[in-house]
Amino acid sequence: MSAMSSGDTHGPGRYEIRLKGHLHPRWTTWFDDLTVTNEDDGTTVLRGVVVDQSALHGLLHKVRDTGLPLVSVVRVPADESPVAPVDPTSHTTPPRKARP
Repeated sequence: MSAMSSGDTHGPGRYEIRLKGHLHPRWTTWFDDLTVTNEDDGTTVLRGVVVDQSALHGLLHKVRDTGLPLVSVVRVPADESPVAPVDPTSHTTPPRKARP
């Protein structure tokens, strides 16, 4: 088996999960160590570290159980700030930072 590269997507990583609608504050404890932010644009953003793919799948099951539509799931590289918000009605993707 080969060593894991720095681009590995199976280990721990920072994620930003965007939902359409606002979560009631009672849900914040259900998402443990993630930061839950209700944005002015009517979306909720969950941010934080997810330990592996299994944990990510479990997190997405919790998201499903909130009843809010999933807008996006983005793995945010450790050396970058979170991705700019995406307008869910737009079909364009915001520009990403160039890699050195």
